[in-house]
Amino acid sequence: MSTKPQINQVRNKSTTIKSMIILALLFFIFGLVSWVNTILIPYFQLTLQLSNFQSYLVTFAFYIAYLVMAIPSSFLLNKVGYKRGMMFGLWCMALGALLFVPAAYWRIYQLFLLGLFLLGVGLAILQSAANPYVTIVGPIDSAAKRMSIVGTGNKLAGVIANLIFAAVVIRESDRVLIREIEAGAYTGESLNAALDTLIKGVITPYLVLAVALFVFGIVVRYSTLPELDPSVVNKRSTEDENSHKSIIQYPALVLGVVAMFFHVGTQMIALGTSIQYAGTMGESLSGLARNIPSYTMFLTFIGYFLGIALIPKYLKQRNALLICASINLVLSALIITTSGTVNFLGMTTDISLWYLVMMGLPNALLYAGIWPLAINRLGKYTNLGSAFLVMALSGSAIMPIVYNSFVEMNSSLSAFDAMKLAYWVLIPCFAYIVWYAAHGYSIKEWKQNKTESSVAVSEKAN
Repeated sequence: MSTKPQINQVRNKSTTIKSMIILALLFFIFGLVSWVNTILIPYFQLTLQLSNFQSYLVTFAFYIAYLVMAIPSSFLLNKVGYKRGMMFGLWCMALGALLFVPAAYWRIYQLFLLGLFLLGVGLAILQSAANPYVTIVGPIDSAAKRMSIVGTGNKLAGVIANLIFAAVVIRESDRVLIREIEAGAYTGESLNAALDTLIKGVITPYLVLAVALFVFGIVVRYSTLPELDPSVVNKRSTEDENSHKSIIQYPALVLGVVAMFFHVGTQMIALGTSIQYAGTMGESLSGLARNIPSYTMFLTFIGYFLGIALIPKYLKQRNALLICASINLVLSALIITTSGTVNFLGMTTDISLWYLVMMGLPNALLYAGIWPLAINRLGKYTNLGSAFLVMALSGSAIMPIVYNSFVEMNSSLSAFDAMKLAYWVLIPCFAYIVWYAAHGYSIKEWKQNKTESSVAVSEKAN
């Protein structure tokens, strides 16, 4: 009896494990670079003396790169391959991190935005490659589980990113300086000198990050990651392939792009506004409020482990998406309808802040649930479909600005009430994701004739 199939199976399993380790490291980098934005917003708002709108441009400059670069990224990957494309993405991120050095030295806001944009461009390329890798490197029905596995790297980075930034960039002497600046102890030239001293703390960490990203790009290029052909691995039947002449003819993908836009947008609202929201309750960036995004990401980290344990053996990935989106819909309603002072983790805040933090747990399985449902069986359109989903990550750029516009509409109210009421924008977003998980993902054609509908009903009845 031949042992060749068994040998190939072992080799394929070994390759998959090695690939997942490398991909987990990539997702760790995604998280390290992305989630630090949640503390960069209040940090830059203070050190660069920004308005609320200008501070939200910090995330806008970063995430809008997904909208600009996602489709070009798919063409780049088709031309140079996945591994070389990921190397270029990491090198682009290295250049963006390097720009933080002159930006901090001269305290130039626009140069920071350019650096953030280049970091986003690099991540757009990496996301376009890494996400379909995770989806099609194994069975599609366990894709959410693999997403959860690599997602632990992303969310672990999210947990520690703010803690590392706070420890390395905001030293004890800087915390004293922040409190003095917030108290108005400096004005004019003395204020500029204090801000110059404070912001130069980012120079060394981002210089080290730039070098690390450049080296890791070389490591990925010459790693054991296989070059995958998604048109073969993630294919539909020949009949389906021939009947779809455009990617827009895949409703599950198009509707999934909208769901992804709302998911990442609401996630960034919850993370990016939490420190400022705590600030309206008297908690400061120089105090324990700086740790709030890490609490949220820790819950998300736990959520990924639940996904790994439950999907698909005990819970279908579609059901996980439906349950988690429903939980966040309820939490959104609680944020704007409930009030009460609580003392927790050394902070005295309104209970609505902790509902915002609690969203981190169900958020873990939204991304992992939407992506495989949207990209399933796209065949030759897999790279382009992935690019559309990566474009949807620009929701992290746009939704916080939408949120801020509602805050400003309520400017006659206190800062606390204005921010609290503006969180209503989360409700329609999660309601849509619930609908997508319940029905939208299963739509195969934009229009169905009566015969097709009757057949579908008959099949469901059987």
